[in-house]
Amino acid sequence: METRDGPTLHSDAGPGGAAASSGAPEGFAHLGRQPVLDRDGMLCGFELLFRGNVENHADIEDEDSATAQVIIRTIGEFGVRAALGGHKGYLNASRAMLLADAITLIPRDRFVFELPPDIEVDAALLGRLVQLHAKRYRFVLDEVVQPDATFAKLLPYVESVKIDVSRCSPELLPRLAKVLKSAGKILIAMKVETQDAFEEAKALGFDLFQGYFFARPQMLTARRASAPRQALLNLLQLLSSDPSVAQLEAELKLTPVLVMHLMRLANSGEESFGRKVTTLRDAIIATGTNRITRWTQMLLYADGRKVPIEDDPLLQLAATRARFMELAVARLPNANRQVIDAAFLTGVFSLVDAVFGDTLERTLEDLTLSRHIRAAILNREGTLGTLLSAVEALEHGDWTTLDRACEKLAPLTPSELAELALNAAAWATSADHSADSQGLERLED
Repeated sequence: METRDGPTLHSDAGPGGAAASSGAPEGFAHLGRQPVLDRDGMLCGFELLFRGNVENHADIEDEDSATAQVIIRTIGEFGVRAALGGHKGYLNASRAMLLADAITLIPRDRFVFELPPDIEVDAALLGRLVQLHAKRYRFVLDEVVQPDATFAKLLPYVESVKIDVSRCSPELLPRLAKVLKSAGKILIAMKVETQDAFEEAKALGFDLFQGYFFARPQMLTARRASAPRQALLNLLQLLSSDPSVAQLEAELKLTPVLVMHLMRLANSGEESFGRKVTTLRDAIIATGTNRITRWTQMLLYADGRKVPIEDDPLLQLAATRARFMELAVARLPNANRQVIDAAFLTGVFSLVDAVFGDTLERTLEDLTLSRHIRAAILNREGTLGTLLSAVEALEHGDWTTLDRACEKLAPLTPSELAELALNAAAWATSADHSADSQGLERLED
């Protein structure tokens, strides 16, 4: 791991694998991450949302410039790049950031700059865009609702246009999309929250999509019809009763695809070093019930289209939440293995209605989860409910809600939670998970 200043992904782990850390230093930008999907509904990027902390930059008179430098430095951290996996990062770029010399430290092959609709456009900014464009930096015109003077001035310098489809008038949207497509622009639809909105934007020629439509129950028939869900549920129910190896072996044999996955899981772990696991019984013993349980929970979210886990948006969201929950709860007083496991479970099943296409209440009842986990997911009750509110706030860049959650989560701070979210995102996007998720590099039915 490269040496650097500032926040990092730590390798020393506390309870539940949580990285030991004193929290993010002054001058750290809190990070939120929102998925960007392609026309097939697969991940192709993340918009990174920043909340700058510039208390340690009193030497810089211009607060905008100080914030820009903090964000640029944060983007350069290994943890941010790891959180992107192999995908592009979309950055909200202020005028101060674009004009800063340090912006050239941001890798142009990994990041795209979003130009806000209220940015001041003058000769200095346009000249800077020309300079950066010559160095192959790319730009997106952000949050377009109605074309205006700023839109007209910036359009020649951008490769993509992001349109707020929830606010753009139904009469204007198809005409605007047609004109921009004919001009060779990549169209990004933002605020796409339902399957119908996704299909409508696709029909208009949009190329990329931002929103949480993929986590809604209406995705069931289009996306997860082939998943062996009942077999997974039966296995989870058995695992909750502390089964014997013989019982697990008998249940797994009923579904050959699960045997295949478990054999791969067992042969990818450290336990398999130097020898190959060749029987199902040996695979169960080598893997252990805790890892089998977590593997089964994540398989519930696997897309039936044989895609890598880093490209499946729902699996990524569930995995990130689950990992964040266990890392965060491990930092709290009196955390133990049972509490940490409950936190992971809360994160996993917070999105389970999107898998089964029923109400969250009925789905959780069918899963026979404990009362306090159901209360955390349904009503945000207790510490687990507060942590779930915190991770959702980070997903949406809702810093006010994050601050309120942290008032109940002392000694955790917003900076610490932001760093843990970065760790969780890096864990979820990696195809080389250690311990709990090895063997999930590619999920096939």
